[in-house]
Amino acid sequence: MLAFSLSITVLLSLTMIGFGHIFIKRPPKNINALYGYRTRMSCLNEDTWKFAHRYSGQVWSKSGMIMTILSLPIIIGLRKTERYEDYMLILFYFQMAVLLAVIPITERALRRIFDKNGIRLHEEREI
Repeated sequence: MLAFSLSITVLLSLTMIGFGHIFIKRPPKNINALYGYRTRMSCLNEDTWKFAHRYSGQVWSKSGMIMTILSLPIIIGLRKTERYEDYMLILFYFQMAVLLAVIPITERALRRIFDKNGIRLHEEREI
């Protein structure tokens, strides 16, 4: 069970870190129907599209690194407990919640920086 828990944690963390770096360094060039951070707000124009990818990439990269740092000691430290499988299931759900949290976090940032038509209201700040 330890190997499985470590594998899932590493896979989820690397997914967040990997897509985060891709979205920061090589986001999709144009708004498209197949790949990228696609929400109604992010697809309004090129400015919202670029901002959403850069911002969500930063969120994913940072949260992936934090999840790795926090999860590995938990997995190893709890490995000899009676309810290890239950704890790992809770940890998995928490990691999935963190993985999906990029959507409301990025949408809130989009609404803070842009109006409903995608016109920039404020300059962005680093997260």
